[in-house]
Amino acid sequence: MKQQTIHQQVGRAIDEGWGRSGAFAGSILSGALLGLLADRWLGTEPWLVVIGSLLGIYSGFVQVWDYIKTIGEADRES
Repeated sequence: MKQQTIHQQVGRAIDEGWGRSGAFAGSILSGALLGLLADRWLGTEPWLVVIGSLLGIYSGFVQVWDYIKTIGEADRES
């Protein structure tokens, strides 16, 4: 396997960080947006926005937790 230079390692780490942070923010925004749309449709403002945001936050943290576990497993294997 070819050894990566420090620039390649840093670039890969930045790429992974942006991807994971985008997924985290996307989870929160999609939950809030779905809650907003459901609130307007059902007339229950602001409760479904709050619930959707909380579910989005939970989903984002679950994704981060899974990623941290895979990093830990990869470190143990190498």
